[in-house]
Amino acid sequence: MNAFLLSFGVIFLAEMGDKSQLMAMTFAARYRAITVLIAIALATAVVHLASVVLGAVVGVALPTHVINIVAGIAFLGFAAWTLRGDELTEQEAAKAQSESSRSVLLTVGVAFFLAELGDKTMLATITLATDHGLFGTWLGSTLGMVAADALAIGVGHVLGARLPARVIRVGAAITFLVFGILLIVEGIRN
Repeated sequence: MNAFLLSFGVIFLAEMGDKSQLMAMTFAARYRAITVLIAIALATAVVHLASVVLGAVVGVALPTHVINIVAGIAFLGFAAWTLRGDELTEQEAAKAQSESSRSVLLTVGVAFFLAELGDKTMLATITLATDHGLFGTWLGSTLGMVAADALAIGVGHVLGARLPARVIRVGAAITFLVFGILLIVEGIRN
């Protein structure tokens, strides 16, 4: 349960202001929100399963105190990355808006799968899986990301372009900063 709650919270906050949230809003403006949400959930489940497996392999190979220090440094990097923010490129926005002969589910799912490869939420999930329960980390990170993207879809419909993206980014960055410092301190103590 600890791994689930930690992963849910960290990934939910990491997803705030992320490029995939912008993609979710863009896709939801064009397609049915429930279809977009299902595609996001499926793509996220696959990417985060691979992340957890990779994190488990790394966790077995390295001592715990080293993992904590490396994870803490990674979280500090995530804080900086979050502050910088993500924006959709013109090509990504056009792809999200274009009609496709393939099913919407497949189009959105593949777009999200590819967007998440190497993204900070994937890296954060790998980091969390090195030291926490695998199933709880996978389920928490997947549901955290889906919840954040569902929020983006809902808020996007209501507020449109008036989202306080900077405030959300700063809050998520502070959270990463705090987790990073705590992990480094814990690694140094051990």
